[in-house]
Amino acid sequence: MRNKVIVTTTINSPTKSTLEFCQKKDFDFIIVGDLKTPHEEYRNLEDKFPQVKYLSPEEQEEKYKELSDSIGWNCIQRRNLGFVHAYLQGYEIIASIDDDNIPYENWGKEILIGDEIECDIYETENIVFDPLSVTNHSYIWHRGFPIDLLDKRDRVEYKGKSKRKILVQADLWDGDPDIDAMARLTMKPIVKFENLNSPYCSNVISPFNSQNTFLSREVLKYYMMLPFVGRMDDIWASYILQFHFSENLVYFKPTVYQERNKQDLIKNLENEVMGYRETMRFIEDLPNYLENLPDKTRKSFEVYQKYFK
Repeated sequence: MRNKVIVTTTINSPTKSTLEFCQKKDFDFIIVGDLKTPHEEYRNLEDKFPQVKYLSPEEQEEKYKELSDSIGWNCIQRRNLGFVHAYLQGYEIIASIDDDNIPYENWGKEILIGDEIECDIYETENIVFDPLSVTNHSYIWHRGFPIDLLDKRDRVEYKGKSKRKILVQADLWDGDPDIDAMARLTMKPIVKFENLNSPYCSNVISPFNSQNTFLSREVLKYYMMLPFVGRMDDIWASYILQFHFSENLVYFKPTVYQERNKQDLIKNLENEVMGYRETMRFIEDLPNYLENLPDKTRKSFEVYQKYFK
């Protein structure tokens, strides 16, 4: 069995992105279905591409019922069942992608997971680093960066190279990016990130999302897309992961173009309000993250972790 796998979840018919990821020869591909997913279309993909596994709702209930019940249906957090399935199947590198991110030719060609490399390091006086603050689109900020620190976001200093063993690689994304909802509403940016030829990181924690991110199986236990916290699901998960693995994350150049699925930007904003209110408190008390999660979220996370040795 190959050691690399792509994981996604979708309610859409196979998109251009999905079809291109089906053809990545070095990766297997787990697609997690939901109740609204056109199941037969994905079973047809299984027949056409031997590396594709469609995890149907019925199979999810059969194999992972406790986790399934703790999350509920009709939500992107169903992807967690794909993470568990990938782990139990023995994959070493898990690529989490969204079905509206079209891969560039270079996608998956420079995977740093498991390597010890030199990366550009940026130091900041803040307790959180915004990875977009040092790009050519520094006027926008990453979803989940605490708004309490927006006025200090650019207080970063380049400190040269530093060695890190990489367990999480967050590649960036051109196009209509998954940034903070207020930034998207007010600026509606279409971006192309440039001059990011070296992986980079910070001396403090920083947010990363689940749309184009490579994860080592070693960290997967601590990266659950958290249910019942709105659009902080993958963001708070990124902070939790870094509590356990504090110097193992890098960002790298864009490897996808996001042709965003139709979304309600006001609803996105509403689903980020919890983050506006609570993210700063959450990261200031990160050692007690379990106690600071909503009860239903904590219970689901505890179920999720049972599947990992």
